[in-house]
Amino acid sequence: METSNNYTDTENQIIKKFTSFLKFERNLSANSVSAYISDVEKLQSFLYNQNVSLVTAGREIVQQFIYQLHDLGISPNSQARILSGIKSFYNFLRLDDYISVNPTDLIDTPKIGRKLPEVLSIEEIDMVLRVPDLSTTEGQRNKAIIETIYSCGLRVSEAVNLKFTDIYADQGYIIVTGKGNKQRLIPISDSALNEINKYMLFRNEQKIKKGYDNFVFINRLGTTLSRIMIFNIIKDYCDKAGIKKTISPHTLRHSFATHLLEGGANLRAIQMMLGHEKITTTEIYTHIDRTFIKNEIFSHHPRNKRREGDEEKQLTQ
Repeated sequence: METSNNYTDTENQIIKKFTSFLKFERNLSANSVSAYISDVEKLQSFLYNQNVSLVTAGREIVQQFIYQLHDLGISPNSQARILSGIKSFYNFLRLDDYISVNPTDLIDTPKIGRKLPEVLSIEEIDMVLRVPDLSTTEGQRNKAIIETIYSCGLRVSEAVNLKFTDIYADQGYIIVTGKGNKQRLIPISDSALNEINKYMLFRNEQKIKKGYDNFVFINRLGTTLSRIMIFNIIKDYCDKAGIKKTISPHTLRHSFATHLLEGGANLRAIQMMLGHEKITTTEIYTHIDRTFIKNEIFSHHPRNKRREGDEEKQLTQ
């Protein structure tokens, strides 16, 4: 999220008053208060990029924010929870006479039955990653694929076509070619790089067909995997992990977006990572604050957060 220093003193004071209202008048728990404020800050960040304030925002632009959540692949449950927090905020503004019309009054709660791919919880991701047999080439490869897709929010086709020349491990980035041959730069976690390195020990023993040497993930025949093969691998692992959900090729990608959003990541950063902006060449990325994007992903992605916590525990033991 962008820091409060980017916003007006009036907005910051309003959020402080809303916080006090939730604590003392509604008597909500600290976790509940934090969730409400996080929902408002997500909207605040979106509005800031549109040069609109929380107080002056109308129904149409708030609706655009909800549409963006949907476009990012955020689950209907998460959309509904965020909208609930925002509606509570605008009800507070109306009661305290900051606004005369509540812009969320006519905005419908997203239908839970909307047909979007399922989202795996963080615990379910961990369950899936415990399934592969890491003593085999395929097992280590598959874990590396899942870590890479989930850590970077890749489309399955982007994982299939990932090349060694696309990986800049020292800088912690990969270049991904997405739909319409558009390229984007994505931070890659140490966890994903570590699994790829472990897979390389197996891959180096394989016979690779001519023309496929540069592709990272290779099948038994020495060529690239198919999209359906990765889909079947993930589905099979979910079944073995006891996860009873309808899995699609985008499950890990949607989980990436949802977990980042729920962790407090900036919407603009998530949108960039998913490739929803019209970026056609890597040179355009020279105009983007790479440190900001990298910090957003590494600070809010659960795989990185958990890894940092583990390192802290090890230091204290």
